[in-house]
Amino acid sequence: MKKYDYIIIGAGICGCSLAYFLNKHSNNILLIDKNSDVAFGASGAAGAFLSPLLGKPNDFKNLVTKALNFSLEIYKKDFPDFIQNVGTCRIPKNEEDAQKFKSYIPFMDFEFKAFEKGYFFPIGSVVNSYQICKELSKNVEKLFDYEVLKIEQQNNIWKINNEIEAKKLFLCTGADITLINEPYFDIRAVWGQKIDILSSTKVDINYHQECSLSKSIEQKGKNLISIGATHNRFKDNMQDSSYNLKLKNINKIKHNEKTLEIINKDTNDLLEKANNIKKLEDVEIIDIKIGSRASSIDYFPMVGKLVDSKNSFIKYPHIKNGTHIKNENLILYENLYTINGVGGRGFVLSLYLASNLVDSVINNKILDDNITNYRLFSRWARKQKD
Repeated sequence: MKKYDYIIIGAGICGCSLAYFLNKHSNNILLIDKNSDVAFGASGAAGAFLSPLLGKPNDFKNLVTKALNFSLEIYKKDFPDFIQNVGTCRIPKNEEDAQKFKSYIPFMDFEFKAFEKGYFFPIGSVVNSYQICKELSKNVEKLFDYEVLKIEQQNNIWKINNEIEAKKLFLCTGADITLINEPYFDIRAVWGQKIDILSSTKVDINYHQECSLSKSIEQKGKNLISIGATHNRFKDNMQDSSYNLKLKNINKIKHNEKTLEIINKDTNDLLEKANNIKKLEDVEIIDIKIGSRASSIDYFPMVGKLVDSKNSFIKYPHIKNGTHIKNENLILYENLYTINGVGGRGFVLSLYLASNLVDSVINNKILDDNITNYRLFSRWARKQKD
């Protein structure tokens, strides 16, 4: 049975960011994914736009601001060929939205100026999602087309499918959380779609209104533009479509009629919203990708060790009555960690979160309570009265 210091399950932006930072401390890392390559799920379908979160000060905005500054510095320094830092114009959707924008002006964290019908932020950028994931993970061993069906711990060692062993295991599986049998670990699947088009229209900067529109890149005598993304939460069972979390390589398979109907509708919606920003002429759609973002119930990410709820209740039965137990006293799954719930800001948040988690694992750095799994366990536990 092959053994590793670290195994990461999930090769999206979260998993690849972890690989990047863990690789600074170890050469014995394995990155696993059920797909055939990195960024073949939600990360590959992401627009990968980097822009500020607007609003009045709060914990989530502060997190995004820190992460944006941190991630942008790494993208520019280490991966300059795969980032366009040309600025983003944020355009209000309507008059009500415009008034909100004005109320946010005293709380802007980044340089901006009035521009066209909105506000221009020089920090606004877009990255090549696939190439970034590929570069982040290039120095670690990979195992693709491998379905993880079972994880179990024996003597503090994690076994994957009874075939591979890890001293420490990291779950970065996004919206598919079937490997985590904990009811408080609540993830919502938000399906998104991104389209790439060729157009005779040149776009000089990035834009965001009801969708995001990238700066154009000259290609084949036309302009390559990315447009993203849609937001679908399906109430119906979608197992008979490509909107199925258990499918792999979903953007390489042939979609059925049910899937194509949704894809075509979302494509038309994206083109309509993009044309409200810039009139796009001679449009040729050259690529469409779908993927499921993972969003937590409070929109904050879910990072660090997992609480073993069953054994924590056995040791501290009064948790259910609202008794506060210090995080460090709860029963945890040893050597098991997550980065999840990054939603639509994966390329902003993931590098920052991965850096913090690796610092926690290697140097015992204490993670911010706002991003750990403790917070969701505590809220859930108080609702479990006998």
